[in-house]
Amino acid sequence: MPITNYSHDQLIELDRRHIWHPYSSIENDNPLFAVVSAEGAYIQLQTGERLIDGMSSWWSTLHGYNHPQLNRAVEDQLKKMAHVMFGGFTHEPAVKLAKQLVDISPAKLKRVFFSDSGSVAVEVAMKMAIQFWQSQGQNRQKFLTIEKGYHGDTFAAMSVCDPVTGMHHMYTGVLMEQLFTPQPRCRFYDAWSDEDFNSFESKFLAHQADIAAVILEPIVQGTGGMHFYSPTFLKKVRALTSAFGVPLIADEIATGMGRTGRMFACEHADVEPDIMCLGKTLSAGYITLAATLCSDDIATTICDGKAGVFMHGPTFMANPLACSVASKSIALLFENDWQLQVKHIENWLNSGLAPCKQLKGVADVRVLGSIGVVEMDSPVDLKLLQPEFVKRGIWLRPFGKLIYMIPPYIINKDEIDKLCAGVYEVIDRTYGHA
Repeated sequence: MPITNYSHDQLIELDRRHIWHPYSSIENDNPLFAVVSAEGAYIQLQTGERLIDGMSSWWSTLHGYNHPQLNRAVEDQLKKMAHVMFGGFTHEPAVKLAKQLVDISPAKLKRVFFSDSGSVAVEVAMKMAIQFWQSQGQNRQKFLTIEKGYHGDTFAAMSVCDPVTGMHHMYTGVLMEQLFTPQPRCRFYDAWSDEDFNSFESKFLAHQADIAAVILEPIVQGTGGMHFYSPTFLKKVRALTSAFGVPLIADEIATGMGRTGRMFACEHADVEPDIMCLGKTLSAGYITLAATLCSDDIATTICDGKAGVFMHGPTFMANPLACSVASKSIALLFENDWQLQVKHIENWLNSGLAPCKQLKGVADVRVLGSIGVVEMDSPVDLKLLQPEFVKRGIWLRPFGKLIYMIPPYIINKDEIDKLCAGVYEVIDRTYGHA
């Protein structure tokens, strides 16, 4: 069948007929917008609108779209090879990227295992923890985590997501049953209370002989509610796990590469995990790529065990195109002074979103690094709000009670101001003044 340049209406109609979008029913009529191009902080729609992207395409496009240096990294690699199996081979893009990741990550993380999505990076981390104990003759299969977390949609990753919002009820009897404690109450800027650690400590001590690892999102719980919790909680988790020799897995898929104002969110608590998961921002939104980093102790223990090898191997592991663009993305972080970029965004978001506190229906406004959140007191209507954002030339995708933004680092103050003003206007129009 020849390639056809579809009209907008044809495109939408064919999409509705054949494509199943994320977290959606094939029968829903939520608004759908056709994209023809994207550059910098902007997305161009087929209908002519040019939207400021406040979402970084689900947290991924660190440096914006169609970046000339990132494009060149892909193009140069494409002239050499698009892909080669990683069993028995290696190549410079993978070696270079692994060295960069080790250099910028917490000091104890020396080994890099590449995969092709964040969910798989979490699966890999969980398998590492289980094999770590098997290699020592122990059959530990439980993972301890905190409620309201999100770690991915594949089965093992989903098992450590929040039991309520993580769809556990739909897969009862199939998902592994894990251990959960309440979400930390002390927020990032709150004074610490030791009572906030009691539930976690009690659950850990009661089950520590069965726990393969503790897994959590450091400091920022993303899809589970955009909750920013106290670094002291994470410090105490690290101290407790270290005392009992239980690995700590830091899921930095959403928070890594500077999103919270530190290269990795665990740095807010000055802790080093034993295993760390990366994804989303790793390849700057170009080609899907993820990595699971671990300590030499984890890796050596696994490889000295009965299996002698780590039992995982994705077909597209360490894809050269993805590794090349990821390597260049990390270089750009430092060339562009990412810390200053994120600090500017944080300041602009703080001032731009502050007026929303006075609006009816707003429960909280919070900012950390390049993440800005307006939390409503009831779930938002995506079908109602998203077209209103598009009318104002901005792209945001609320979920639950949250209207949030996490823009690319190359965004400027005028663009942030327009995003924030659009959020204020839409909330005011929809809910009115308090």
